[in-house]
Amino acid sequence: MMKKWLFRGLIALASVVVSVTAIGSVYEAMGRREAAIDFPPPGKMVDIGGRSIQLDCRGTGSPTVVFESGLDMHGSLSWAAVQDAVAETTRACTYSRAGIMWSDPGPVPRNGKSIAEDLHAALERGGEQGPFVLVGHSLGGPYAMTFTKYFGNDVAGLVLVDPSHPEQTSRFKAVRETEPSAMKIISKLGTALAWSGVVRALQPLFPGVPNQLPETARAVTAYASTSLKAAVHEIDAMEQTLAEAGTFRRLGNRPLVVLTSMAPLPAGALAAMKMTPEQGRQFKEIWKGMHDEEASWSSSSQHMLIPDAGHYIQFDRPAMVTAAVSSVVARVRGKLK
Repeated sequence: MMKKWLFRGLIALASVVVSVTAIGSVYEAMGRREAAIDFPPPGKMVDIGGRSIQLDCRGTGSPTVVFESGLDMHGSLSWAAVQDAVAETTRACTYSRAGIMWSDPGPVPRNGKSIAEDLHAALERGGEQGPFVLVGHSLGGPYAMTFTKYFGNDVAGLVLVDPSHPEQTSRFKAVRETEPSAMKIISKLGTALAWSGVVRALQPLFPGVPNQLPETARAVTAYASTSLKAAVHEIDAMEQTLAEAGTFRRLGNRPLVVLTSMAPLPAGALAAMKMTPEQGRQFKEIWKGMHDEEASWSSSSQHMLIPDAGHYIQFDRPAMVTAAVSSVVARVRGKLK
């Protein structure tokens, strides 16, 4: 009798698992369809050879400003608060990297070189011509440097917005030892379960970027379950990306502006990184020092400290980013005359 009830219990449990799985997969499929309807890709989809990259270019004028987002799932929407302002005076292009938001996934590894090649192909096949001013946020800084390394004839100037540094991993060890990231583990688990609707259901519970436009936040959330895998691939290739970027540190006399966020790390960030307030202050000083170095990579550079902005300066102080871009655009135009 005991075996009979045990067997029935296992059958019931299996039925529940199958039912929940089926419901979750249907929920995810419906969510993806709704996302495509509610948040269609801005700009156009550019075929770069069997897969498409979302490219959104606005305004007219030269040089064309090309924005590169950081290591997140915002894609072209990372620049939603500044693109139109820049487009008032020159051509301004944002895009979503492979697998992020509307763009098709790309082959791995997703390192700086492969990302630079994708961007070059998207711009070329999308009909956008240089000279370009590259604007890179966070890991987008090394991506922009790698693009300049391989396609330097197209790059006339750069703006680095709170950029990553090729040696940041080793230098931050002076403050704290690197340890396995809980967020990385969670992200990998989320990637494996994205088909089940788990990511879509839980994404609204995670804190978003401060001062982000509500419509931008909703769109990013709607595509999170598909964007997450690409973000994880970029995390996996980060060591390669930083090493590649570290091989190119000479921008000549290209106009360059480096923006550094100097607002203290919030309590939540300190807790996530297991740092004390004093370690947080040391972290920011190391961060500033690395940006001092990055500003030295051009003989025509400016380093601006933004005391009241967090890491996403483009959302906290969009006018500062717009002003920095306008400054570089003006200097490039002066050189082109």
